[in-house]
This record gives sequence, structure tokens and C-alpha cells, in this order.
Amino acid sequence: MEDIKKRVEELKELINRYNHEYYVLDNPSVSDYEYDILYNELKSLEEKYPELVTEDSPTQRVGGVPLSSFQKFTHRVPLKSLDNVFGKEELLSFVGKVSREIRHATGEDVSFVVEKKIDGLSVTLTYENGYLRTGATRGDGFVGEDVTENIKTIKSVPLKLKRPVSLVVRGEVFMSHSAYEKANEEQAEKGLPLFANPRNAAAGSLRQLDPRVCARRNLDIFIFNLQEIEDGISIESHDEALLLLKELGFKVSPGFKTCRTPEEVWESVEGIGSERLKLPYDIDGAVIKVNKFSHREILGESTKSPKWAVAYKFPAEKKFTRLVNIEVNVGRTGVLTPLAILEPVFLAGSTVQKATLHNEDYIREKDIMVGDMVEVMKAGDIIPAIVSVDKDARNDGYERKEFVMPENCPVCGSEVVREEGEAAARCIGIECPARLFRGIVHFASRDAMNIESLGPSLIQRLIDEGFITNIPDLYTLHEKREKLVSLERMGEKSVNRLLENIENSKKNELYRLIFGLGIRHIGVANSKELAKQFRSMERLQKATVEDLIAIDDIGYATALSIYDFFRMPQTTHTLERLKEAGVNMEDKEVDLKQDNRFEGLNFVLTGTLPSLKRAEAKKLIEERGGKCLSSVSKNTDYVLAGEDAGSKLQKAKELGVTIIDEEAFWKMLE
Repeated sequence: MEDIKKRVEELKELINRYNHEYYVLDNPSVSDYEYDILYNELKSLEEKYPELVTEDSPTQRVGGVPLSSFQKFTHRVPLKSLDNVFGKEELLSFVGKVSREIRHATGEDVSFVVEKKIDGLSVTLTYENGYLRTGATRGDGFVGEDVTENIKTIKSVPLKLKRPVSLVVRGEVFMSHSAYEKANEEQAEKGLPLFANPRNAAAGSLRQLDPRVCARRNLDIFIFNLQEIEDGISIESHDEALLLLKELGFKVSPGFKTCRTPEEVWESVEGIGSERLKLPYDIDGAVIKVNKFSHREILGESTKSPKWAVAYKFPAEKKFTRLVNIEVNVGRTGVLTPLAILEPVFLAGSTVQKATLHNEDYIREKDIMVGDMVEVMKAGDIIPAIVSVDKDARNDGYERKEFVMPENCPVCGSEVVREEGEAAARCIGIECPARLFRGIVHFASRDAMNIESLGPSLIQRLIDEGFITNIPDLYTLHEKREKLVSLERMGEKSVNRLLENIENSKKNELYRLIFGLGIRHIGVANSKELAKQFRSMERLQKATVEDLIAIDDIGYATALSIYDFFRMPQTTHTLERLKEAGVNMEDKEVDLKQDNRFEGLNFVLTGTLPSLKRAEAKKLIEERGGKCLSSVSKNTDYVLAGEDAGSKLQKAKELGVTIIDEEAFWKMLE
């Protein structure tokens, strides 16, 4: 056993060192293959001997249990924001004022540290005796959220420092350009909204309740401040603190420079500005800080920001070019988005030929016409946008043309709807090819037709391979069974399961079909009410606006949306084909509302049950007034456990929660 324990310690030390080389120093000494062999050996040993698992093990970076919410975290040192300056004159004024105050108070000269201002999300990390204890978001500067489990997934965050030091540091979590592109590719594959920029993506990822999702996003961090350190360690300046943090294993603020004159400060800021477009991550400026901590104490702080630091914001690069045309794209949700086609212009490091125009109102407000000379900039140095029009150039002899949003979808020809109070114009055709992927993902989702094993990636493959061109095509897939089996990574077993699940969906309750059609403004609750009131799809199709308004929680806009949807030829065609395929169009009068035996009881499901699927067990519980929770706590009444139940079962035993198997559950239902 001692040999095994020794090997585990060796593996942890090696893997942590290789992680530091790869993620912090950007200088790996082993190949990915060699690393994977060591990691898998460690994981295998820890699975066999769980008593050897420690909190600093590389295998403990991703927790397996999603959280129900984040706990509040009070910062021991407030995380204040910085005042901004926008030009050389303002910056040198700050440097001069600070220098005069310190010279007057102490007779000493002032030095400054200039750093890149990383465009990300500010966090604090707390270490006790060298071990990471908490990671928290900035929040309002005084109270943030405890996101420790997500922080642990960031490979450049050390779980254990190189010395047993207790301290608090502040850093910026960010997403590199390559990680951002990958994250948006995954969003697109799943039919989810794209992240607007890397900062937006990093913030959204760090606040995921499931650490496994955060881990897939490949976040990174730079540490830029020492907030607190234990007694006995004397640090007198910011650059000294950064060097100590680097020595302890942190990935510190990159390329920081200590400057002793105003000229050096400005040269450093200009240097950061010249390299910003070549960096693999986003920065939105430079930070200038007084170096010595004793000088900072003299300068003090306001309620919102320190008086010893400022952020220099770089101006966005703008250029004029010709607007050649305006095209209209139809997104996966049916929204029509005008897209500017430009004469190519080199801007902020790349050639720009297209720019978003958002919507028709934006074009009207800016008075943009095809043929205009328009000023273009990259919003956040990422997304090209038109910010103004050179109206004085309209007499240059180039023909101008006013833009008009099409009345019919340029993809499928359906009517385009723009509802009162909304800026977006939408195609609502259920058979529109542009909406196909998103429409089928929604139709197959858990709250709709609940077609298990038909996920976003498979849906995209079926579309790409030509198996489906609309929703009803799902119910003809059994005719193409042999071709499906021949698809890569499918196989007979997978195809049989898919076809069986599709066939089973035909028997679904009516409300699931109503919700699955994707009618604007209609959620699950409205769908259930519509099924209850009209009892059949045929009667719902014939409903008038007045009939619909008479239903609770359905207002005029929603009623009109339903009415218009069912009068579209595409809707009629889709429903006819679904009916021919045998999809249920009637409401099954099953009334379980009187059975409230589980009211007030909280259940947690874990493991694999002998005959019930988790979704089925959850439905049986919720239909009888109970709640299904994602994690075990003292508020849990029952844990329904099957085979291979994991940590939830152990937690239930520790808390004394009643544990039942499927047989006991059926007895409770009798």
C-alpha cells in the first residue's frame, strides 16, 4: 500500500508540474499523449483506492454534482473599480498629480506599474496554508458569489501553492479567442444563442451551475493583485507582490512594466496599444498603478475607486467605406437580420466586408441607405458595426437606395410578422428551412415530444445527410432504416432505439404536440391549458381570437399569435402529415389532480432503476404534488436509488434521509 501511495504522490506532483508548464508558462515539456497516460494512471489508482484522493489532485478539478444556486460571498477586501482616462493628456495629468502629492508628503519619487487591462470577469481566490479554499465573483464589490467549483476547472488556477502560504488574490477570468470560437461552435451545434464576445462567454461560463459545463469552456485567468497575505511575509510594492505570486505558481498579469517617469508610463501604454490586436485574448486598455503600498496608503481611496490607479481606455478604430448592399439573413429562430455588404476595409487587425445592422429601426435611426459612405468600427474589437453615415458625401454621384424589410421570408416565402413593441421581424413558417434545425430541436425536447436519443448533433447530421427537411419527416425515418444504420457512429442498436423513441412519441399527450410546434408566446403551461380547453387539435385550429382570449393567462397578443399560426398553409400541411403519421391529436382525459399524496415532499433520484426511467419516475412524483431536487440536503424526504447510485446515496446515508428502491416506490403509489 505504501508503494501505491508513493506512486499517487509522484503522479500528482508530475501532473501538477506539467499543468503549470502548459497552462501558466506556455512551455510544455511532455506531449499530450505522455500527459494523458499519467493522468489516466492516477485516475485509475484513485478509483481503486478512494482514500488516497486529496483536494490538490488534478482529478478533482471538475466536480460531478451540479449546484442548485450559488452562495453569497462577502469579500474581506472590497473589490473596487477603476476610474477611466481616455487620452494622453488625462493620463499624464493623473501621473503628475499623484507624483506631486507623494513628493510633498514624503519627499520620495513615485514609480508606477503598467499592465494590460484584460477584458474578462473579476474574481478573488482565497488560499489557506497553500490550498485553494474559495473562488468568488466580484458582484457589487462587497458581496459576490461563491463559484469555487467552477474556478477549480480553470487549469491555470493552482489548487495548491508551491509554499504553504495563506493569502487572497484578485484576478481576471477570461476566454481566449480560440476557446471563444470553439464555445460558439458548440452553441451553434446545439441551436443555442451565440455569445456576443469572449467576455460575455467567460462570464456566462463562470456562472454555470454545472461545473462540467464550465470545464468544457476552457477558461483562463491572470492574477493582477495581492489583496491580503498572512503576517510574517513583508511585501512593500506591487511589482514585488507579482513576482512572489508568480513564484507561488500563479499566472500573473502578463508583461507588466515598472515605470519611473511619465514618459516611461506613456511609452508602456502605447506599447500595449500597438500589440493589442496580436494578442490571443481581448484587452480593453491598460492599467496604471502606483507601485509602493506605503504611497497607496497616503493617496487613499474614494467610496468607488482607489486614488492610486486608473484605467486607460483605448479608442475603438473607425474607418469609412461604401455600403454596397443590404442583405437579409433568417436566423434559426426566424428573426430577419439586415446585413451590410461593404467594400472591403482593413479594420482592427482584419479585413471587414460585412457588418450587422441589427434591425429595421436601427437603419431608420441612423438614416442608412444603400450606396452611402458609412463609418465602421468593431464593437469591443470583435463585431463590425456601422456607427454613422457621411451624409455630406451623398452628392458624389453614387446611387442611393432606401432599405425596406421584405414582407415575405426570403427563404420560404411565408409572411413576415413584426409584433407591436418589438424591433425584430420574424418568419413564423413552421416549414422554413432556415428554422428547421432549431424547430426540430424544440419539437424533440423534453418538455415537448420528449424524443430521447434525438439530440442536437444527431438532428444536424440528419439534416445535413438529407434524411429530414421538416418535422413530419421524423416519422418517415423508419422507411430509411438501412441507410441510417450505415451512418458513421450509428449502428443497428442506436437506430432501433431512435426509431422506437420516435414511434413512442406518437402517443404523447396533446399539450406536448402543441408546445412542440413552437408557437410564439406559448409555453408549457399555456399548451396544457389549450389542450384542456379545446380537447383536440382540430378544434384548436378552428378557434377564433375571441375563443382564445377567453382562456385565463392568454392575452390579445398571444391569442393573435396562435390564430395566425394555425391559418398559415405551412402549419396546415405539417399537421396533416403528422396526423397521417399517427401522431395523437386528441386530449387524453387523465386527471391526476386529486392525487396529492406527495404534496410537500422532496425527492432526489439517483442511479439506474430496474424498469422506470428517471423522467418517468419524476413525472409520477410531480403529478402527485411532489418535487424532484437535484441534490441531497437536510430538506430531502426520500432518495429513490437504483444501481450505481453514487455520491447522492452516500450523502443521504450521512444525513439520515430515507432511502427507497423502485419496489418501495411502487408501493407508495398503490
